[in-house]
Amino acid sequence: MIFDRLFQPIDINGLTLKNRLVMPAIHHLYTPDGYATAKFNEYYWKRAEGGVGLVIAGGCRFDDYGAPWAMMSLQHDDMIPGWKEFTDGMHKRGAAVAVQLYHAGRYSRKKNVPEGKAALAPSAVLASYTNETAKAMTKDEIQEVVQKWANAAVRAKKAGFDAVEIIGCGGYLICQFLSPITNLRTDEYGGTWENRCRFPLEVIAAVRAAVGPNYPLFMRIAGNDFMKGSNTNTEAVEFAKVIEKAGIDMINVTGGWHETNIPQLPGDVPGAGYSYLAAAVKNAVSVPVMVSNRINNPRTAEEMLALGRGDLISLGRALIADPEWVNKVQTGRSNEIRPCVACNQGCLAKTFFAQPVECLVNGDCGLEYQRKDTLKPAAAKKLLVIGGGPCGCEFAVKASELGHDVTLWEKEAAIGGQLHVVFAPPGKHEFANLIKYYETMLKKHHVKTAVNKTVVEADIVAGGFDAVCVLATGVTPKEIILPGAQAATVVNAVDVLAGRVIPGKNVVIVGGGSVGCETAQYMAHRGSLSPEQLFFLSVQKAETPEKIQSMLNSSDRNVTIVEIQKSIGAGFEPGTGWPVLKDLKRLGITQHTLSKITEITSESVIIEKTKDNTIETIKILCDTIVLAVGSNSNTELYETLKGKIDNVFVIGDSKKVGKIFDAIRDANAMALSI
Repeated sequence: MIFDRLFQPIDINGLTLKNRLVMPAIHHLYTPDGYATAKFNEYYWKRAEGGVGLVIAGGCRFDDYGAPWAMMSLQHDDMIPGWKEFTDGMHKRGAAVAVQLYHAGRYSRKKNVPEGKAALAPSAVLASYTNETAKAMTKDEIQEVVQKWANAAVRAKKAGFDAVEIIGCGGYLICQFLSPITNLRTDEYGGTWENRCRFPLEVIAAVRAAVGPNYPLFMRIAGNDFMKGSNTNTEAVEFAKVIEKAGIDMINVTGGWHETNIPQLPGDVPGAGYSYLAAAVKNAVSVPVMVSNRINNPRTAEEMLALGRGDLISLGRALIADPEWVNKVQTGRSNEIRPCVACNQGCLAKTFFAQPVECLVNGDCGLEYQRKDTLKPAAAKKLLVIGGGPCGCEFAVKASELGHDVTLWEKEAAIGGQLHVVFAPPGKHEFANLIKYYETMLKKHHVKTAVNKTVVEADIVAGGFDAVCVLATGVTPKEIILPGAQAATVVNAVDVLAGRVIPGKNVVIVGGGSVGCETAQYMAHRGSLSPEQLFFLSVQKAETPEKIQSMLNSSDRNVTIVEIQKSIGAGFEPGTGWPVLKDLKRLGITQHTLSKITEITSESVIIEKTKDNTIETIKILCDTIVLAVGSNSNTELYETLKGKIDNVFVIGDSKKVGKIFDAIRDANAMALSI
């Protein structure tokens, strides 16, 4: 497919971009003290080499209150030379580069401001995002922040950045001044819409005066706060008109605040699901508009331009996953894109612990500076990989890229392993694209792949594999003994998610960890309205909106989770599990914590639940019990071979039960060291 629109140049106040593809600012935490580092530089230089037209680095702090210390900074003049080296490297590699000047306001945590001080905000309103309350800014503090914003813009220009972006989205400081739920001021900075716009307009005016009229100035805005009582897309459009008039040259439209209960980034959000927000802004202004959030498919990106929803496309996590995304699309290799699976485990979840960004699917992410001079081995080896799950496939692809002769054996009828289970729950469909990616890359790199292959020791010996065997045989589900289990149908969550078993109408899930929760969600969805039914009934007006809503928010399958621990949802990475837990509540899934099964009959399950230091006996109607109690490493083959064949290596879940994130990084590292 030809993507003509994506590769048309565009001019923004004198800055010519070679294409319409932009990497937006994402917190990477690669700069421990705010100064440029080799890790930061090589990471972004790799994306520049990958063909992206514009990179917006950041967020970038400019005072002691607005951002974590590990974010890049332009707070002081002595930071300019390091960032000049960075921007020179970006330009050398063919990409324009801007910087996002960032201030979180009340979203700054106490640990990220000077000791004894408080974060700054228009008003002292508790932030559920931090569970902390910032102090209301004085007028002098407002002017200090405005001036520091302008000073940082001057440093950015001196450092060679081609443009500056002002952050006005996500619930950060500018959003806080604009919103009536966080701006409770009674002076000229609060109250009316005009007053609430005063602070951002002062920031724009100060930055524009500092950098001059011919320097591109961008702003990233919230297309809809998605906060009750706050600004909607209507106000976003009006704000876009205001800032265009004030001198903003490009508007980047994203979704809502961090505090919203509407998902913004996970796989629950459809591809380009918030493009309608950008489209409304695009229809109201004459400056270029960028479409953001959950765009990782080139066809979707091209269609956004074709439909006129924006002029530029924001590729955030897509370029974390594959820095060569742009080059691959331009040269007709879209099928080779390493897909972002919208898991947020290595990017968003890491930042919750103030850790540098990594990526589930890209084992090189954040390590580019260490691996930029990686050489192919002096002598290629003939390697055998046993197991075609994500770990085995990643090793096989990486090892073959390095020049090794690789053979992969998979016992099932197709590669993918646990990925076939992972992509079954709602919001996880992107994981299926990872299977397609590995299928493409195994073929591209001439990995000799055999499926339905039963491993026999004699075949390994006959293969002449340089005595190197890599085992990635995965896990086996744990089994537990339940009292009276013989009276009921007992199945495993893996078999349910893989489609090998169809549970009945009344289901009890044993285990409330991430797998148990996602299995419950999957089964309840199968008993509710499908997306196709919802579309049909809505368009045809076959039922009243109230009836459709009732069917959509209920399920014909009664699902109960029984968990022995005191909480549901263990195993989710921070910030990634709440959409699932929200869905469980919406669909009426019953949850029993501090509970255990004491009796099973052909029609019911009896549990004992500890509540308020008393034990309550509860009878639950049940025709199917689903076990979601964890897995064990599958080490049987390894134990058989390790004493008979030299240099037998074991990786991934075969070594230690973990996440796909860990398996892929382990496989990537082993391929480099084998």
